[in-house]
Amino acid sequence: MRIKNLEMRAKIVVEGFLSGLHRSPYHGFSVEFTDYRQYSVGDDLRYLDWKLFARRDRYYIKRFEDETNLRCYLLVDMSQSMGFGTLEFSKAEYAKTMAATLAWFLNHQRDAVGVLTFGEGILDLVPPRYRAGHLRRLMMTLERATSGNSTDLAAPLAQIAQTVSKRGLVVLISDLLAPVEQLEKNLGYLRSRGHDVVILRTLDPAEIDFKFDRATMFRDLETGKEIYVDPQTAVENYKLGFDEHETAIKKTCDQLGVDYFQIRTDQPLEVALFDLLQARAHRGRSVKRAVQVGGR
Repeated sequence: MRIKNLEMRAKIVVEGFLSGLHRSPYHGFSVEFTDYRQYSVGDDLRYLDWKLFARRDRYYIKRFEDETNLRCYLLVDMSQSMGFGTLEFSKAEYAKTMAATLAWFLNHQRDAVGVLTFGEGILDLVPPRYRAGHLRRLMMTLERATSGNSTDLAAPLAQIAQTVSKRGLVVLISDLLAPVEQLEKNLGYLRSRGHDVVILRTLDPAEIDFKFDRATMFRDLETGKEIYVDPQTAVENYKLGFDEHETAIKKTCDQLGVDYFQIRTDQPLEVALFDLLQARAHRGRSVKRAVQVGGR
């Protein structure tokens, strides 16, 4: 995070992540299994599933989806609440770096990547592309990202759902400090249109642990309202409210089939990469299991 250049920061994270892997968990990530079809004369025998043949006495070919056609949308929350931070950097700076890291990695995989930044409305939108110079444009957009006043989760999700017809991957990076109802409707619409959705909830450690030990004046970053709080009397209610909000988010994601991860800003940035790959691998296995069960 001490590296000032965002693109260089992202590159170092990705290269360190890749060099540290002994057995690549993203093997086949760029060309991912989707389903089966019956063998036809002339098909490449390398893709015959012999285990399925042993069970059903018929030849089936594994079908793959060319992920160079994958369109990924990185939705990055730049509202005022993202400006909070008790470390050397804010949630917004961490979120921008995380988005840059994912963009650099996906571009390295030859995927088309786009970025949408938002606050109380949409700030910047760069459509997904894979071509020379596009990654640099994404980095410049993230570097100049400014904060909006409040958090409107509905606007960016609705924008993607309404304008994108081709199935894609939507990665929402936000602290999700907004009513859960804003999530449910628009996430459901995205999922109904076939998009895969991954949420990376970005939080400062202090928001999770609330380890304030003396009376403090708190100011709402989005409204400017100030309130004097005695942590000894407020901590129980705060944690109860935080846990209820977290539970509601997880319940919504579970019901809609959305992959949800909580990211602390004191965690290594590689965690976000690992979570994304884990979500994609899990999605691929789910498709395979569904096809096998349906074929019995």
